[in-house]
Amino acid sequence: MIKAKCSTVGLAVALSICLSSCFTLNHTVGQGAQGNDKESKRVWFALWGLVPLSGFDSKELAGDAKDYDVETQWKPLDILINIVTGYVSFYSRTVTVTK
Repeated sequence: MIKAKCSTVGLAVALSICLSSCFTLNHTVGQGAQGNDKESKRVWFALWGLVPLSGFDSKELAGDAKDYDVETQWKPLDILINIVTGYVSFYSRTVTVTK
C-alpha cells in the first residue's frame, strides 16, 4: 500500500518535471531594438498567473527608448521557483527589454 503511494507520487513528480517547459513571448515596439543593451526583471503573479503583483510595465525597463524588443520568458530558474511557490498560487516570469 505504502509502496504504491510512493510510486504514484514519484511518477507525478517525474511527470511534472519532464512535462514542464520554458516559453518565450516576443514583442517589438517601434522599429525594434537598435542596440544590444538588455535589462531584465522578474515579475510576480498570484492566482496561478491571473493577478499581477508587481504592477510592472515594460516601459520602465525601456526608459526613454522608443524602439525596443520585449521578451517574456519562463526560464528554468522561474520553473524551479514556481515548483515551490505554485502550491500557494504564486508564479514568476522574467521580462527582458532589449534597446
